[in-house]
Formats: sequence, structure tokens, C-alpha cells
Amino acid sequence: MSEQGKKDDDKPLTLWEMLQSILAAAIGVQSGKNRSRDFSRGKPSHFIILGVAFTLVFVLMIIAVVKLVLHLAGV
Repeated sequence: MSEQGKKDDDKPLTLWEMLQSILAAAIGVQSGKNRSRDFSRGKPSHFIILGVAFTLVFVLMIIAVVKLVLHLAGV
């Protein structure tokens, strides 16, 4: 493995990489390469916190869309 590859294996995941993994996992299209990267470089607590936050935002968006549709329908 190259020197750059070894450096990449040691550094923690960036916020953007974790968000990509959370979104990919949410729709079920996570690649094996990214999954192994997540397990080797990521911290479980970060994924749990981001996963709960993503779920909360998703549920709030669904509620907002339903309320908007009901309002526009006059119900």
C-alpha cells in the first residue's frame, strides 16, 4: 500500500464522509468499500448520533409535508 493510502487509513472520517454513509445506509445502497472504511475508521457513537439526527429531521420533514398538503387541500 502506498504511503498516502496508509495515512488515509489512520485519519478519522470527515463529517461529509459520515453523512454520505448515513444517507447511503438510509436508502440501502452502501458499498462494501465504504462499509469497511466506516468500520475501520469511524466511531460508533458518531454514527449513532448522526443516525438519530437524520431520523429526527426525516420525520419532521414528513410531518411538515403532510401538514402542508392538508392545509392546501383545505382539511
